[in-house]
Amino acid sequence: MSVRERGVVAALAVAYVAAAAAIATFCDWNRAADPLVCVGLVLLFALISRVEFEIGTITAAAGPLVLVPMLFLVPTPLVPVLVPAAYMLEMLPDFIQRKKHPDRWVYAIADAWFAIGPVLVISLLADHRPQVSDWPVYALAFAAQIGVDTVATGVRESLVRGLHVRENLALMAWVSRIDAVLWPIGLLTAGVAYGHPIVTLTVLPLVWLLQAFSRERKERYTAALELNRAYRGTVMLLSDVVEADDNYTADHCRGVVELVNAVADELEIDPEERQELEFAALLHDVGKIVIPKDIINKPGALNDEEFELMKTHTIEGQVLLDRVGGLLGRVGAIVRSCHERWDGNGYPDGLAGYEIPLAARIVFACDAYSAMTTDRAYRAAMSRETALEELWANAGTQFDPRIVAALATVVRRGPLPDERYAMEAVREMLAPARQLSDKPVLPRLGASETS
Repeated sequence: MSVRERGVVAALAVAYVAAAAAIATFCDWNRAADPLVCVGLVLLFALISRVEFEIGTITAAAGPLVLVPMLFLVPTPLVPVLVPAAYMLEMLPDFIQRKKHPDRWVYAIADAWFAIGPVLVISLLADHRPQVSDWPVYALAFAAQIGVDTVATGVRESLVRGLHVRENLALMAWVSRIDAVLWPIGLLTAGVAYGHPIVTLTVLPLVWLLQAFSRERKERYTAALELNRAYRGTVMLLSDVVEADDNYTADHCRGVVELVNAVADELEIDPEERQELEFAALLHDVGKIVIPKDIINKPGALNDEEFELMKTHTIEGQVLLDRVGGLLGRVGAIVRSCHERWDGNGYPDGLAGYEIPLAARIVFACDAYSAMTTDRAYRAAMSRETALEELWANAGTQFDPRIVAALATVVRRGPLPDERYAMEAVREMLAPARQLSDKPVLPRLGASETS
């Protein structure tokens, strides 16, 4: 751990020990401690904490299946001691196998803050035996768990990793959904196990089932990741082919990618749609590799026959990408429509308005702006203001007015990234996605860990 992380986590651990000591001192020890039950629950909690399953963007452990029974089967003030002990035991194999550095043992204490909330609520408000009439208290205990965990995790992630409060709340929203499902099962287990602690072991088949589903999901995700990397490699290969064939087209496409990314940010395009949009921006002119070079590099205006041939590059681009299929097949459909006009007078299909894919409308406007502001053999580049005036003059006929407005905002906000860094930015964008193990793993959030 860095010095900062070690300091923050150690401070949280010290505060936790103080809170646990206060609970042990002032809260009622409502039952005798059975050493065998305590050891069994710690072992079970440690075992379950090592069985992780993925939900959404986080990796979760079914801790509430043991935490909730623990609140009723051992003295409640003892729970804040048993939870860190279980976490320490859970981490032990990773220390032995050197998967974790030994100085991370302090997380076993700092990560246990979520137990403080329900312990306080159950100690102060609930009967010593689980019963249906106390359901409002249990709901409050669950809320206390999420609340305390949110604060402790928010403090840690903000100070250590600079995580924004909003991002932390989004993560905790996932945690609360998972725990909201597991808490009632934990309460049912506690009700049956009260007086017969061995019944707590009945949660193990459920945990095994979650692990089995998680393993299958992870295998599917790994296969999808490999396919995604193959797509990215294909995009880079096609980009290199375009660059080798026509330097202007390659530089122009990279400039369009920059604009498209900025406009997508301005329009708040869903992240799930961004990859197709970025690929389309980079490959929108890929079909030009089949157009004769004397037409591509002609210094003057094209005649009617040449222009008709040039117009086929969108169809040729789609044909090229359709051969790859999958994601790039969908990108090919966008590439085909990148010269459709808002008024329906574009090519090749005469689509109009919202019939044109949003990604194609964005690429079309950014493509036009980039072309107007780039020097060509037969004309000098326009100024930014002149190019924007041309876009506005054709908004509602050639271009989607909303796209033009977003593009104008982006350009006037400027400056855009220096073009000499464009290729590096594009290659970074298209670099193979990292494996799951390469992602920064945030420490445990209540019953869950983000990954």
